[in-house]
Amino acid sequence: MQDFFPGFDSRRVNTFGAEIALRIGGSGPALVLLHGYPQTHAMWHKLAPGLAEHFTLVLPDLRGYGASSCPPNDPDNFTYSKRAMAQDVLQLMQQLGFRSFMVAGHDRGARVAYRLALDEPEAVRRLAVLDIIPTYEMWANFSVKLAMNTYHWLFLAQPHPLPEMLIEPRAREFLDYTLASWSGTRDLSPFAPEALAAYRDAFAAPGRVSASCADYRAGQTYDFDADKADHDAGRMITSPLLALWGDTGFPANIATPLDIWKRWAIDVRGQAISAGHFLAEEAADAVLASLIPFLKEETA
Repeated sequence: MQDFFPGFDSRRVNTFGAEIALRIGGSGPALVLLHGYPQTHAMWHKLAPGLAEHFTLVLPDLRGYGASSCPPNDPDNFTYSKRAMAQDVLQLMQQLGFRSFMVAGHDRGARVAYRLALDEPEAVRRLAVLDIIPTYEMWANFSVKLAMNTYHWLFLAQPHPLPEMLIEPRAREFLDYTLASWSGTRDLSPFAPEALAAYRDAFAAPGRVSASCADYRAGQTYDFDADKADHDAGRMITSPLLALWGDTGFPANIATPLDIWKRWAIDVRGQAISAGHFLAEEAADAVLASLIPFLKEETA
């Protein structure tokens, strides 16, 4: 397997409900990088060299993904909720000796990141979310166009075993189709061959398809309810928040993403980047140009 992060240490950490695989390296204030669907921590390989010059990077695989464990789901989908995944992050960071830290997440990882900021505000010093709007806002703003563009939200959340039964026999082909169709170029050219091979192997490994479906089932149930509770109570993210999205990514289909995030966080900034959904691989330089100054405000 290609080592995307030479010089980084490999660790396995037991949390309250999972065993989390991670890489750690770099120096400076702690920054957690959380990947999305259907990828692994390898998605950060283009950003890591630049970020590691300024920050101590912690790159876990979310539970159910990559080399982390796949705990059995439960009836209310808490096991794969963003609250459970956020607790994984909090506990692994505490075990690594970090009481507070910065977080950047993409896709599902960004949902874990903002849930962590809402649930544990004292732990998250700065927050960056890549190509998402809150889960509550996604479900509340579904339209015909959005449903067609984000069909996977509806498909993957269907009860077991329907999506698993359809995906597992051709998991690698499903992954390739997903990556290509969500990219700005509508093909696999944004992805390094070694990274693509890693995503294929991880996604096709036993238990991973079902675990990722459980992630989306949680999105439609537990995560939506958690977001709605915060929305209805007027709770806001207190850490400074940077929102970046692709100009042909998913959030671009819903109003103005920045205006939406201003309903959820007190201190918000951000912008669109010329890319599809996979900003970290399609537009790494542009992401770094926004992300590093925002994160370095912490130490200015």
